[in-house]
Amino acid sequence: MPPKPAHDDPRLLATDLVLAVIAEGQMLTESGLAHIDPAVRARAQRLASATLRNLGRADTVMKPYLRKEPPVAVMAALRVAVVEMLDQGAAPHGVVNATVTALNASGAAKLAGMANAVLRRASEYQGWTDLPVQRLPGWLRRRLRGIYGEDVVAAMEAAHHAGAPIDLTLKPGASEVPEGETLPNGSLRLPQGVQVSALPGFDAGHWWVQDAAAAMPATLLDAQAGERILDLCAAPGGKTMQLAASGAEVTALDLSEGRLRRVHQNLARTGLTAEVICADALEYQPDTLFDAVLLDAPCSATGTIRRHPDLPFVRKPADIEPLLTLQAQMLDRALTLLKLGGRLVYCTCSLLPDEGEAQITAALERHPDLKTADLPALPFGRATPEGGWRTLPMDLPGGNDGFYMAQLRRD
Repeated sequence: MPPKPAHDDPRLLATDLVLAVIAEGQMLTESGLAHIDPAVRARAQRLASATLRNLGRADTVMKPYLRKEPPVAVMAALRVAVVEMLDQGAAPHGVVNATVTALNASGAAKLAGMANAVLRRASEYQGWTDLPVQRLPGWLRRRLRGIYGEDVVAAMEAAHHAGAPIDLTLKPGASEVPEGETLPNGSLRLPQGVQVSALPGFDAGHWWVQDAAAAMPATLLDAQAGERILDLCAAPGGKTMQLAASGAEVTALDLSEGRLRRVHQNLARTGLTAEVICADALEYQPDTLFDAVLLDAPCSATGTIRRHPDLPFVRKPADIEPLLTLQAQMLDRALTLLKLGGRLVYCTCSLLPDEGEAQITAALERHPDLKTADLPALPFGRATPEGGWRTLPMDLPGGNDGFYMAQLRRD
């Protein structure tokens, strides 16, 4: 558990968050800000996210004025200040003074004068929006460029920079919904930054937040009323609610008790029902087999960078191989939980084919009785050679998560 910050200033909190990501490899969701006022916490997280999306730009602006890079904590404060001024439009005088005051109070008084000079010069920078967007880390960019090509990777980076609007999945028969853009798959899209809990229909449970691409695997599974469906790695519950809304008898399983609390909360708010089980998917043994299984396997989550700008700074190349092993194990295990003739949808929110297309190709080789099902016409994305479907972050105007999905049948 991260230590609780001793202050509640949004700018200082944002600096702490950026420092934790850059120096400690900690995700923003692990910030330990639960005790902070929600409005202050939201502002700090928005500023930290904006800073991570614009880290390269901030460094470019400051580079001519820095003889050498200051300590990482001071650099984090400078980056936040530059982004707050040039990207968020905050008044330079207030930002510079607050940053200098914070440095004096934090024991970095020797660098306060340097910070004052650098930030005053940076505040006069012209052409912020003309600077290149944040590039993916080298190891990931090289992999993706080899798969998709330079132009596609550049388009991904532009989508990541733009951030993510809020997509809603509507409960069937929902009558109280916000005004928004209806997407090709039926999701409702709202602008970034809206307060979700204050929107029409939230308290009534008429919808839930779920990226448009993330809603597609459950649609592909095509759950029917009365079927027994297993949702593996179910938290936070978007797919569980989709399946339950079909009238199916849903079992939602996840390894994390904490994450399952979100599933319970979402089910209660929407009035949907599912059996919720905390267990290891590799060891879970049901009393009877299932008509269908949805496996949203643990993955690198590289398809979600547009909404998680901290992820490129935290994810490392060494993380991938253990995930590939786990995905194959979980896929094989999920197949044993299916009735004869049942169907399984495997999906990951990853841009790496190793976690998608290659996993299905290998599974087909391991299991000669396994085949990919013919896909229906899906609203966006593209078919893949082994019989799956892939979305990329820029498929929709305003972006979407990068996802891979395939439906398997075992006869």
